[in-house]
Amino acid sequence: MANVSGENRILLIAASIGSGHMKAAEAIADEIRRVNPGAFVEVVDFTMWQVSWATAFMKSCYLFMLKFIPNLYELMYRFTGGKSGGLSVQSLVSMITSHDIKNLTRKYEPNLVICTHPFPAGAASWRKGNHPDEFGLATVITDYSVHQMWIYHHVDAYFVARASMKMDLVAAGIPNETIFVTGIPIGRKFSVAIDPDRVRDEFGLDADRPCVLIMGGGLGLGGVDMALKEMAKIERSLDVIVVTGKNEKLYSRATTLANEMSGHHHVVVFGFTDRVRELMGVSSFVITKPGALTISEAMAARLPMLLHEPIPGPETQNAVYAAREGVAIWVNDSEKFTSAIYELLTDDDRIKIMRKRAMRIGRPSAAREIVETLAEKM
Repeated sequence: MANVSGENRILLIAASIGSGHMKAAEAIADEIRRVNPGAFVEVVDFTMWQVSWATAFMKSCYLFMLKFIPNLYELMYRFTGGKSGGLSVQSLVSMITSHDIKNLTRKYEPNLVICTHPFPAGAASWRKGNHPDEFGLATVITDYSVHQMWIYHHVDAYFVARASMKMDLVAAGIPNETIFVTGIPIGRKFSVAIDPDRVRDEFGLDADRPCVLIMGGGLGLGGVDMALKEMAKIERSLDVIVVTGKNEKLYSRATTLANEMSGHHHVVVFGFTDRVRELMGVSSFVITKPGALTISEAMAARLPMLLHEPIPGPETQNAVYAAREGVAIWVNDSEKFTSAIYELLTDDDRIKIMRKRAMRIGRPSAAREIVETLAEKM
């Protein structure tokens, strides 16, 4: 079986349905390159039209449903979460896209395939079922819960965020010895301390003012407009950092709102940025939708969270987990949003407790643990 040492060829297959799956794959790829600079490592987006037209089409449908009929997406998520519905959809999607995996394996000739999204994981599992010796297969579940669409029986190694997920996979028939609890892989920079004074100086932030970070994920979803408008109601002068991802229209709206607030709050607006670690490091708390990678990064940065507007399905489960662990406040009622902001701005003891709990359960070294396990077991 393949491993991550020597001159092996490693293919990571993700999906740009949001940024989290791609970021997880890149974190693993960077760690492999760090420990083995001579390895061939490639990260592929399975939702590119030239890679998999079927997955690209499904991504378009997904984004359409989120924007116009989110309740339909939630119904589909629940239907595929059941064993009967999930298995039928899994088989159909995997069969249709297995040819795309065949093309990728012929192009890159990998010894090891690592998937961070269920669609390529299913296609790779289908391929491996028919060609068991072609490559080793690992799946990294980039959520805080196990959905039926993640479960396949030709996977050599599963990596999960928490122990209860391992139990769920075992209950579904996955061998216990192939499942490893590592956390969700995030960038290595989250394992490294930052210089908060340098970051504050660069962006004109004041150490004596609370700093609120507002994020909308890679797609710029998650009620950033609403959060900014709520911040405008806060009488206390604040530093506010806004990250709008790749959503250019949202960036424009956020910039307009920031200018309107400039006489009261100091607001800095980013589009897509690789400075999230530093921005989290100078913030008092973050307002965000509960994407799994964002939650993982915030916990690694010991940053309390105010979670709202989850994408129906996995993000709701992520929010439940983070709130239950005491690292986040989850607001599913817009009328309670402002009071939650005030609570985090005024309750210093609550903030300290949330930071301590984040330090206890955060897994900043997940990518390293995954690579070490692959080197040992595969």
